[in-house]
Amino acid sequence: MLVIVGYMVVLASVFGGYALMGGHFGALYQPLELLMIGGAAIGAFIVGNDRHTIGATLKAIPKLFRSSKKHDKELYMEILALLYVLLSKGRKDGMLALESDVDDPQTSAIFAPYPMLLADAPLIEFLTDYLRLIVSGNTDPFEIDQLMEHELDTYKHEAEAPAHALAKVGDALPALGIVAAVLGVVHALASADLPPSVMGELIAHAMVGTFLGVLLAYGFVSPLASLIEHKVGDSLKVYQCIKVTLLASMNGYAPQLAVEFGRKILRSTERPSFTELDGHVREVKNR
Repeated sequence: MLVIVGYMVVLASVFGGYALMGGHFGALYQPLELLMIGGAAIGAFIVGNDRHTIGATLKAIPKLFRSSKKHDKELYMEILALLYVLLSKGRKDGMLALESDVDDPQTSAIFAPYPMLLADAPLIEFLTDYLRLIVSGNTDPFEIDQLMEHELDTYKHEAEAPAHALAKVGDALPALGIVAAVLGVVHALASADLPPSVMGELIAHAMVGTFLGVLLAYGFVSPLASLIEHKVGDSLKVYQCIKVTLLASMNGYAPQLAVEFGRKILRSTERPSFTELDGHVREVKNR
């Protein structure tokens, strides 16, 4: 929703200012130049990316126009509470007691109270994969830390591929606008026998190409790339929270302290307070 609001502000500011200075909107209506710029940008996007990146970008763009509260305080409270329950059982009965829960979380009594988390398959897979390694024994915290870091780097690289693809398109749009403008000028100069008033109109139409290229780049496409990067950063936080909590437990900290480690790395806007988390954990204990 904020994307649409932002676009409306961009359009209102640019075209409102143009109207206030007495500009004529008819001169800006140049569908052929828009065709040249847009078509060249799409072609460059196809040439510069593989099919996986193209597909990921096409899937990512519609999601940017929908409100999402996927990674909020409620989610973090749930994941920290689940981690507390898992680690408490592992500390009390031994980590091997978690084997059945880890192998089939969908039917596990421990995971059952957390449908929000069970609906997030990649998140559950990440958590259970590393719990499975810990349950198997003979795992070194440093090696697990490095393995998690490599996996998160790969996740980040793949998730940011649409952002990099859109950023490159945004960088190219001003130049493509100049291409359209140059072609418009060439067309105008080829009609040098026309009256000066007509020549001036043709040159004005040609300059619209530069305007459209810059506007599309910095007002529309590049902000989408930036937004995708922000969303990837948000999605990584929950994985980092799991990572820090599990490593704290592997290093000998009690479950309640381990989840506190996980809480501390969260952003201040989503991080539950110590009191909130402690109260939630107490509720979990009493279930």
